Amino acid sequence: MTQAAAQSLLADASMRSIESEIEKRHDESVGRLQEWVKHPALAAEDRGMDEGCDLMMRLARDAGFQKTTRIETDGHPGVFATLDAGAAKTVAIYFMYDVKQADPAEWSSPPFSAAIVDRPGLGKVLIGRGAVNQKGPEAAFLAALHAIRGAGKKLPVNLVLVAEGEEEVGSPHFGQVVANPDVRAALRRTIGVFMPSAFQDPDGSVSIFLGAKGVVECELVASGEKWGRGPTKDVHSSNRARLDSPAFHLVQALATLVNAEGDPAIDGFGREAKAATAAEREMLDEAATKMSEATAKSLAGATRWAHDLPWRATLERFMFTPTVNIEGLVAGYTGPGGKTVMPHRAVAKLDLRLVPDMTYDGAIAALKAHLAKRGFGDIEVNPSGGYDPTTTAADAPIIEAMLAVLKRAAIDPVVLPRLAGSYPGYVFTNPPISLAAGHYGLGHGSGAHAPDEYFVIEPSNPKVSSWDGAVASHVAYLYELATLGG
Repeated sequence: MTQAAAQSLLADASMRSIESEIEKRHDESVGRLQEWVKHPALAAEDRGMDEGCDLMMRLARDAGFQKTTRIETDGHPGVFATLDAGAAKTVAIYFMYDVKQADPAEWSSPPFSAAIVDRPGLGKVLIGRGAVNQKGPEAAFLAALHAIRGAGKKLPVNLVLVAEGEEEVGSPHFGQVVANPDVRAALRRTIGVFMPSAFQDPDGSVSIFLGAKGVVECELVASGEKWGRGPTKDVHSSNRARLDSPAFHLVQALATLVNAEGDPAIDGFGREAKAATAAEREMLDEAATKMSEATAKSLAGATRWAHDLPWRATLERFMFTPTVNIEGLVAGYTGPGGKTVMPHRAVAKLDLRLVPDMTYDGAIAALKAHLAKRGFGDIEVNPSGGYDPTTTAADAPIIEAMLAVLKRAAIDPVVLPRLAGSYPGYVFTNPPISLAAGHYGLGHGSGAHAPDEYFVIEPSNPKVSSWDGAVASHVAYLYELATLGG
């Protein structure tokens, strides 16, 4: 983002003091992000969760939330916080305080050291697990609150914050957080909910998403005990001549889940999927001209798209096609060298991505029925988390406010029907809450769920927002939300 664009985000003279406060607090706000990255909360490993919840509550209090409450669930806790600024309108914010696992051997800097390094082609970046997913954007939003208060101004809207610590394991208990009577009542007083994000590509283009795919995370487990064939303990591999293999049994089952081209082949899976409407196809036509295919391939580390499809067609598949993905396969010995063992148990970790009007429950039922029909009913299907897809209308006020802020900064964003990834927005958009929900925030980062995840602090490309620009984008958005009618 150019300096002129950054200034236009806070162009009004009354905003100059806030802009100065953002600059003055730069080291403080980046340090806050570093502290957060250094204290991981890993739901998958049940590691640092209580500390992560406590830190989330402290960060909210420090940013001006007057009331913060730990919400117990059947899993890890959520956080509910409110900030009453005496404003006419109230906006909801969704946070997650957990992060994905990280193998230090795969990283150029330790994943929880929050190192700031120079990255060729990007500039100065903060490397760490959670840097962009999702602590960086969330810390930028909190920095906006600090800057507004530090400038001696009242927040232009009241805030309701709902946070969870299980997003990275499929949010299995977030519905319990939102079902809390106090949380539900507070949300119903809001005009909508948004998740602080950094949807700016390294070439400077900015995206606005009108929803997200749903997801099912599950394990498929094949075992000699459940199958009634093969060994019930690991045995010498010479027994393969006289025993069936649970590992091959799993592989054969997995092969039925997709066709020869790798597309879903689960009976009934995707039957409810909606095709793109005429308006959504127009969005994709425009997006294909605004977004860089080369940038997308670079970020994905890819040289060819599936089916060798052209750029425009890949965008539609990305947003509108359900998927079946193998996250990992584990069976037998996986250490150095060989070990002639025949494993009695094999596990596949899967995720299924869902589009409207598919459902989490429907996808699991289809998967189980598909396996049973083909003689794989013994294979355990163990869902670990997930949720339905979500959609918000393009003319929802919270979306129009995003577009207004960007237009004022001379940024022409790409508007897309949905995010191909997932977040539990359905708890907001579905009954009984039925709120508009979206993602917003400038800044660039990448590497979510992968090694060397980063968030750009000082970009080398002037079209990309700096850290201070990302903070300013949230200030501008909050003030724009305050102007909404109704």
